[in-house]
Amino acid sequence: VQLQASGGGLVQPGGSLRLSCAASGGISSIGNMGWYRQAPGKQRDLVARVTSGGSTNYANSEKGRFTISRDNAKNTVYLQMNSLKPEDTAVYYCFAWLRARVGGPYREYWGQGTLVTVSS
Repeated sequence: VQLQASGGGLVQPGGSLRLSCAASGGISSIGNMGWYRQAPGKQRDLVARVTSGGSTNYANSEKGRFTISRDNAKNTVYLQMNSLKPEDTAVYYCFAWLRARVGGPYREYWGQGTLVTVSS
């Protein structure tokens, strides 16, 4: 099983980016998916997560600016980020709780991280 994140890059303050993270490999079912981020010298913090049924929750600072969504048919989670600020600069990591086989346990998998830099 692999999670492949993409969509990071350099953007000016006030700009937008859309991150994607696709799960591939032997997958039976996927539960929660989401994103964490880690700024230089700081701990990794939750940004947003979405359940298999589409319920979402966000860290307070991202509410209204970020939108998480998923496409279950594509095993993909997205993070639309608008009105970006310099303090949003971080490596963004996607995660997914999934079963690799029918009836097996859910395990947490992580993507490799994608760098978002917000700077003028």
